[in-house]
Parts: sequence; structure tokens; C-alpha cells
Amino acid sequence: MAGMTMTWDDVTAWAQEELPETEVATWYRTPALKVAGKGYARLRTEAEGGLVLFVGLDEKAALLASGDPAFFTTPHYDGHGSILVHLDRGDPQQLRELLTESWRSKAPARLSK
Repeated sequence: MAGMTMTWDDVTAWAQEELPETEVATWYRTPALKVAGKGYARLRTEAEGGLVLFVGLDEKAALLASGDPAFFTTPHYDGHGSILVHLDRGDPQQLRELLTESWRSKAPARLSK
């Protein structure tokens, strides 16, 4: 899969198949993924774009420090455990891991293995 990227359609198809009770919804009037009514991924339509995922602050800092051009943030997310991802630049395997982590942060305990 090296060199390939994921689209929003790829993200939603994978999440619905792999992450229990994922629903495709809207959140802040943009396409989103939710579990048990809680958003865990949101496709921003703002000028700078990006997919919002929830990660710990330490992981956010590490992703930003890695220099990987797929990851970025904006002042709006300062101090918040979320990372922005350029889907057209991200590694699909890493993106799936981050999606899973974001899902786990919002899913009810009965769903998280």
C-alpha cells in the first residue's frame, strides 16, 4: 500500500467494516463518523481542510514533531487532543491506527476490546 492514500469514501468504508457501530453522520455541518452518537472523525471543509481525529496530547506532539506532512494543527486545536490529517498525504496503515484510537476514545466500554 506504500504510496497510496485514502479518500473520505475509503475512510468511511473501512470504519464501517472494522469499527463496530460506526455511523456516517454530520457534525458541525460537515461529514463525520460517530459511535454511540459521539463524533470521532470529522472531515473539515474549512479552507485548510483535513480530517480531525482524537489522540492524546503526547501523541499529537509526537505526530507534529515527526515532520510527516500528513499531520498538522491550527490554533483552534491548541491544547486539545486532536490532530488534523491531510488524507491525500497520509499513510493508510497509520491512518487506520489513528482512526481506531479515535474511535476507542469515544466508543462505549462494551464496544472497546
